Amino acid sequence: MYQEKISKLAEEIVKKAQEKDIMISLAESCTGGLIAGAITEIASASKVLDRAAVTYSNLSKQQMLDVKAGTLEKLGAVSEECAKEMAWGIMLKSSANISVSVTGIAGPDGGSTEKPVGLVFIGFAEKSRGLNKAYKFNFTGNRQEIRLQAVEEALKVILEYLKK
Repeated sequence: MYQEKISKLAEEIVKKAQEKDIMISLAESCTGGLIAGAITEIASASKVLDRAAVTYSNLSKQQMLDVKAGTLEKLGAVSEECAKEMAWGIMLKSSANISVSVTGIAGPDGGSTEKPVGLVFIGFAEKSRGLNKAYKFNFTGNRQEIRLQAVEEALKVILEYLKK
């Protein structure tokens, strides 16, 4: 079910990004490269995907994306601010016009009352307007279902921008 939707979204992204001459960068945590994988399944993806980083540990988020230590200490990796810093960080280290990041708790453990399993933040940044925002989601299902829902929503965020 998810795979078919994801493939169609990725295909539309590659087509529209090519038409608009838009380059994309990605910073993934809980999705572990699934977004990049979906996009690179499509022929011509190299014309629109500049780079992708899987930054699973807090240290990698700091080293590769310039996520602030204070953000991680005060708010945690699964937070709106961390998602925004991840998206902005990968964009500044790339040739991309836009970037998307994903950070969340896919489970089955690791959740809490404050941050339950299924909590995911998707960050979005656009270089030309200095735009940097994050979206909050509460997905349900098992680990794989949560990860695939996050991939689908991240692709929708990219496509929404490309359709403007």
